[in-house]
Parts: sequence; structure tokens; C-alpha cells
Amino acid sequence: MSTLDRMEIVELVELHARSLELAAEVVDAVRPEQLELPTPCAGWTLRHLLEHEIGQRHGFAAAARGAGPDLALFAPVPVGPDPAGTVRRTGAELTAAFRDAAAAGRALWLPEIRDGGPFPLDRAVGFHLLDTLVHGWDVAAALGTADGLVEAVEGDGELLSVLVAVTEAVPDTPEARAPGRAFRPGLRPGDGAGRFDRVLALLGRDPAWKG
Repeated sequence: MSTLDRMEIVELVELHARSLELAAEVVDAVRPEQLELPTPCAGWTLRHLLEHEIGQRHGFAAAARGAGPDLALFAPVPVGPDPAGTVRRTGAELTAAFRDAAAAGRALWLPEIRDGGPFPLDRAVGFHLLDTLVHGWDVAAALGTADGLVEAVEGDGELLSVLVAVTEAVPDTPEARAPGRAFRPGLRPGDGAGRFDRVLALLGRDPAWKG
């Protein structure tokens, strides 16, 4: 039985809220002139990455409220003049939507993932928890502050265990990791790598990336 299978959905939603807070703390430090910095996401500046994250939060929240498989709901959204405020506002909206979906026992349509679903809520929350923490690392790496996020995640055993469980379930096949897919082919973790660095490597990211 996996970590996700043992966890109550209400508990998982609150754990996801912790991941959103850790990611928001990273974005709190972003200055306007840093939005054009490169990120570990090839071809994406920090602005592009944040716009993707905000769009994903809109899409997952809409799905949690019962929307069908509409790709337009997941489109990137401009960061506006207050990236940190936008990230925190959309995070709060997503948490509220996940709580409502948990109370209603609602599955989610996620058109960007495999056949689109519907996916059980625990799987959908797990998907976005992974997305939140890995893109949180992308932002922190672009800012040169990745070590702080890694330490915070590794210091939260429950959160880290869920992240590892979701990551290990991501297929690592040529089809699943082809160009244009969410993740690149997995890398071999370095000797002595911590659990979060192993997550990054499994998803095709170099934990030692520097802009």
C-alpha cells in the first residue's frame, strides 16, 4: 500500500496546502527585474514559469469545482504587477476548491494528463503537490536559493514521503518523457544525494543546475 493509499484525502489536501506555502515563500522574494532570469525549464524565463504555475492553479481549481476537460482553463496567466500576491491568492483559491471537492467526493478532469481522467481526488492532489514543489525548486534555482527549499522539504517527513511516492509513480518511458512532455528522462542521482535531489533527478532535473 502506497503512502497516498494510506492517507485520508482531507489530510492530503492540507499537506498540499503546506507545499503551496513553501512555494509561495520562494516567490515572495522575486523582484520585478528577476522575471527574465532563466530557469531549469528549458526555454522558460521566470516569468514564463510563474505564468504556467498560475494557469495550472486556475485549471486545477476549475476541475475541482466540477469543470470538464477544457484545456483552455489551464492556459498560462500573466503574473501582473504583484507575482507574490497572485501566487498566494491562487494558492488559497486552489486549496478552497480542493477542500470543496473532498467534501463532495468529486473526481477531477485533467486534460493535460494521460487520457484526461476523471482522476480520483487523491491522485489529482498528488499530481499538483509534485508540480508545486518541483516548480518551486525551479523558481528557487533561478533565484539562487534552492538550498533553502530543499532543506524545508526534507525537514517535513510527511510532505517528502508523499512527494517521493507521487514521483515514483510517474512513468519513465520514451513516450512519457518525449520532448514537450512535462518531464525529461530521469537522471542518475549523485552519490549521497538527498531524497529531494533524488526526486529532481528522477524527473530529469539536474539538482546542481545553475542559471
